Amino acid sequence: MAASVCRVGSTVGKALAKARSPVLLSLRRGQATVSYAQTLLGAPETRLTALDNGLRIASEDSGHATCTVGLWISCGSRYESERTNGAGFFLEHLAFKGTKKHPQTALEQQVESMGAHLSAYTSREHTAYYMKTMAKDLPKAVELLSEVVQSSALSEADIEQQRGVMLRELEEVEGSLQDVCMDLLYATAFQGTPMGQSVLGPSHNARTLTRQDLVEYINSHYKAPRMVLAAAGGVSHEELVGLAKQHFSGVSFEYEDDAVPVLSPCRFTGSEIRMRDDAMPLAHVAIAVEGANAASPDIVPLMLGNSIIGSYDITFGGGKHLSSRLARCAVEDNLCHSFQAFHSSYSDTGLMGIYFVADKHNIDDMVLYALNAWMNLCTTVTESDVARAKNALKASLVGQLNGTTPVCDDIGRHVLNYGRRIPLAEWDARIDAVTPKIVRDVCSKYIYDKCPAVSAVGPIEQLTDYNRVRSGMYWLRF
Repeated sequence: MAASVCRVGSTVGKALAKARSPVLLSLRRGQATVSYAQTLLGAPETRLTALDNGLRIASEDSGHATCTVGLWISCGSRYESERTNGAGFFLEHLAFKGTKKHPQTALEQQVESMGAHLSAYTSREHTAYYMKTMAKDLPKAVELLSEVVQSSALSEADIEQQRGVMLRELEEVEGSLQDVCMDLLYATAFQGTPMGQSVLGPSHNARTLTRQDLVEYINSHYKAPRMVLAAAGGVSHEELVGLAKQHFSGVSFEYEDDAVPVLSPCRFTGSEIRMRDDAMPLAHVAIAVEGANAASPDIVPLMLGNSIIGSYDITFGGGKHLSSRLARCAVEDNLCHSFQAFHSSYSDTGLMGIYFVADKHNIDDMVLYALNAWMNLCTTVTESDVARAKNALKASLVGQLNGTTPVCDDIGRHVLNYGRRIPLAEWDARIDAVTPKIVRDVCSKYIYDKCPAVSAVGPIEQLTDYNRVRSGMYWLRF
């Protein structure tokens, strides 16, 4: 295992759904293939324990020689003010620059000596610090993670040095048009609310955030009831609980003056934002409506709806025989270079949409075909559509848990979102319970005759007028 210390900044574009592994999990030559049913039956139990201070410990013991352990915290850019937007991401940059006990060099040597991989990410509602290592090194991994989270050095020299790093990273993100388009989508869809802020924050804040701002952010949000110590791989739950008691029992559960941070209500606004640049070769466009929150029972029907729409890239094989109607149209009429349906869910809201990249001459047609795909979800979904979508969704759920790190991430996020880990068998039952009528009814609830949010970047002169987009959100039938 390569030894490394790195930091992974999470942006909305990176969070979009990607192609996953197939339903049948092929093992090494000479071994049997594990069926989907066997995968469900053989999934290890996720055990959950809480400390007296409210910190939760969740783990899955798969018996592997390696493990991933990390701390998932319920805080992110949505908890920041306009002035402090980017503080969580700044802390992510500083996380591995040394602790009060271990300077940066000593910290890196400790990680390297274990052959481990230490990383972190920040999103709109979650922050995570995690380490992948050998199972026998779990005690040292938990000890280092506790230091990173509870006693980061945050030296003025490191802060000043990281300002330049952050500014360069912001420039790199501006070069990723998918990230820019998606950040603009959030900015217009949730305008006037913290949800509209980017995870990275503006460049002005990267220059002006102070050490006191970062310390206040930690003191306000790094509280035990908002933390989950998650682990997956060759992990003993009893051992993990003992390590948590040893290293995290001192994490505070009290807020100064009982001022518990409360998320402000999130408001979705049907609107548009355009950034025209005719020098760019391709247009990047996203159209979205307000989706379901993480705990909503509508999540599974909406996920199936997105599976029906599917995704497409010009490099894919196939053509007129693709199962997605929109993909077939994209191939036959040369509508776009790529598209993908997405749904991002949060504690009280969500964002469901279609993102595509197209030549400037095909923007108008692609928008109309995308809206038509949404209307088909609301009105004409068939048994065969839903059957294919169920297979694709089940394959995705199994494929994305291939390895201790994605499993650990799944555990951490589930416990923060739901208070428990939802097992694969329960997801499978929920998927099987959905009928075409349920898909049509739920999609109509969120899509039909709603005001969408639209963002576009590039040569977008021919992008459909917003009023025409709005008129495509319903069908008049006689």
